[in-house]
Amino acid sequence: MDGKLPYEVPTEMREFAEKSVDQARKAFDGFIGAAQKAVDSAHGSAESARANVQDMTRKAMTYAETNIAAAFDLADKLVKSKDMNEVLQHQSEFLKAQAAALQAQLKEIGTSVQEAAKKTAETAAKATKLK
Repeated sequence: MDGKLPYEVPTEMREFAEKSVDQARKAFDGFIGAAQKAVDSAHGSAESARANVQDMTRKAMTYAETNIAAAFDLADKLVKSKDMNEVLQHQSEFLKAQAAALQAQLKEIGTSVQEAAKKTAETAAKATKLK
């Protein structure tokens, strides 16, 4: 190279970014807590449908919370990175982990939807026999 040092993020800028990420994480945690309380207090008209919707909503909230936490972890790593190679490494690791998480989440959602449909069909069949 021509004697120039690789670009490094100034310490003050990194500290500011870390504080910003921490504040955003705390705000998001507060939002998630309020949202989970709202989900827990939700009421439905049909018990079976209510239970299925509540279960799916909880799963969606858990997935969102997990995915956002992973994004905050990535942000933490990025602001602490010393050079571009570290940034690229962290991004690559994040993308691989998120792709695997998404695959698992979609599989679980598919299973839950199938189970809910089966329960709904069974409930409808029982209601039809009673008439």
